[in-house]
Amino acid sequence: MDWDKLRIFHAVADAGSLTHAGDILHLSQSAVSRQIRALEEALDTTLFHRHARGLILTEQGELLFDATQHMTKRLDAAAARIRDSEEEVFGNLRVTTTIGFGSIWLAPRLPKLYAKFPDLSLDLMLEERVLDLPMREADVAIRLKEPSQADLVRKRLMDVRMQLFATPEYIAENGVPAGPEDLAQHRLICQHVSATQVSAGATLVRELMSYPIGRTLTVNNYFGVLQATLSNLGVGVLPDYLQQDFPNLVRVLPNTESNIVPVFLAFPEELRGSRRVEAFRDFVVEEVVAYRRARQERSG
Repeated sequence: MDWDKLRIFHAVADAGSLTHAGDILHLSQSAVSRQIRALEEALDTTLFHRHARGLILTEQGELLFDATQHMTKRLDAAAARIRDSEEEVFGNLRVTTTIGFGSIWLAPRLPKLYAKFPDLSLDLMLEERVLDLPMREADVAIRLKEPSQADLVRKRLMDVRMQLFATPEYIAENGVPAGPEDLAQHRLICQHVSATQVSAGATLVRELMSYPIGRTLTVNNYFGVLQATLSNLGVGVLPDYLQQDFPNLVRVLPNTESNIVPVFLAFPEELRGSRRVEAFRDFVVEEVVAYRRARQERSG
């Protein structure tokens, strides 16, 4: 099968338009259209439904697009490994992690990474969904549980617990709950138990909800819970790693916390020799060591 035609098909399917694909490929709309027609004739099928608002893949087109996506990812991986044979660290690195960890812990520390490797470009994908690393949906993942996928290099970074926090301003106005039963006089800010989150966090919220709760505010990620807590809206259920960057937050109910949540860094075995992955891994490990040291100094 003609790879050039497949490349053009992939661009059209991704853009949803002959014109937009032509702009990306630096080809005229008519040239792109001819290549798509030739591919459809070669396969004896229709790949697109043509509408005034754009192009929609047919069932056969979806099958082919899935195949070209896999091919493109494999080619990108090969190109990355070739580039990574150089001494410099440069190019794009796709990193996935949860919204909470990525926005609260990782993103504020990235200036140090860019200062050391200014030619490195990060594509930071923050979502609760677990992306498929072997299928190259991302290059590196930081996950709040041990990865179950095969053929991954993994390193345990640290352990996290979900705890309860409030601002000094909120406490001054509303007082400190002495026990979970006192939450009846407060607003609890947390993720809903049915939201996608670490199971230990959901279990803690479920336990808290077994007591009478005065009011609640549920948010579907920990970054939102943090912002609401900082806005003096109530007592927030938050990961303990935020204490280093938000030292003014006060822990309440110190005997109430979740079970340990392990944090792992993982990447595909095929990227073991990647200079970009190595640079990012070493940066994260250094930051974790600094985080642990600062935490020990606070507790000591």
